[in-house]
Amino acid sequence: MKAIVVLLLFSTTLYAQSPSTWSTDKANNWYAQQPWMTGANFIPSTAVNQLEMWQEDTFDPTTIKTELGYAAAIGFNTMRVYLHHVAWQEDAAGFKNRIKQYLRIAASYNIKTIFVFFDDCWRDQYHPGTQPAPIPGVHNSGWLKDPGGYIDNNPALMDTLQWYVKDVLTTFENDERISMWDLYNEPGHFGHGDKSWPLLKNVVSWARAIQPSQPITIGIWNKDFTAFNQFQLENSDVITFHNYRDTTSLLTAIDTLKGYKRPVICTEYMKRPNNSTFATHLPIFKVNSVGAINWGLVAGKTQTNYPQGNKGGEAAPALWYHDIFRPDGSPFDEQEISFIKKINQ
Repeated sequence: MKAIVVLLLFSTTLYAQSPSTWSTDKANNWYAQQPWMTGANFIPSTAVNQLEMWQEDTFDPTTIKTELGYAAAIGFNTMRVYLHHVAWQEDAAGFKNRIKQYLRIAASYNIKTIFVFFDDCWRDQYHPGTQPAPIPGVHNSGWLKDPGGYIDNNPALMDTLQWYVKDVLTTFENDERISMWDLYNEPGHFGHGDKSWPLLKNVVSWARAIQPSQPITIGIWNKDFTAFNQFQLENSDVITFHNYRDTTSLLTAIDTLKGYKRPVICTEYMKRPNNSTFATHLPIFKVNSVGAINWGLVAGKTQTNYPQGNKGGEAAPALWYHDIFRPDGSPFDEQEISFIKKINQ
């Protein structure tokens, strides 16, 4: 996520399945019943991070309804949405009720959701309550890791995370409005490296103990993380990956991952300055029956329309990095919207 995602090159040799990983037949039968998945990673424009999205005081169903309406209007049918354990820890019942409220809104537009539990990207410090204002013009200045470095100094947090994952999965294990569970976004990123192994292994074990009716996945994102990649592939019912590069890179990744004979979905792509665009990539995804979930729907407090690594204070870039709409529903690019609508018909 939000990283320079490199070309995916993995061995297609056979691997040992986890005992409770779905069979390839089960995974492919499930995928055959789904529409071609297109959509976005979603956070309402009024939220700077996952906690601001999910905490009671700042949960914003009005904006969620409005902005999911923008998505539905261009034919999107799937959103990928990040959770955060602190929102559950502070108010488990309320948190789950807000998830239900979000799901009711999404379902009213025939949109299903991929929920993400953990994430190694961006800010390592976080707290409940009022969240920091975005730093003007800085890409994802308020996005939060979960659990980040806290678990390194507080091993008992692992117990809390287990209760959290199992509670959420048990509550929603048969909810047809949920498409998949993405257990861990980009493990090892932002310098975590091998420190991410215990949580990665544990979250797979916790999810398999519940055995939700929806498939589970952990997306591939870095060709150099060979041990992580092997484990993630072994323990995913459906293969997901990230690719923000050009069409050559994308085609190589798809060809390689198709070798595992499972459904393949790209859960992060679309970085306009990298020649990763809707016009270049959506036709490739469609002809290969690969789901396509781009980064960003509405430009807002996450500021992911600005480039990564910028210092801040600059005017909005002429060429947006990510995102599709402004908060008022006007598109960054009218031609882009027309193309998305047409290919989603």
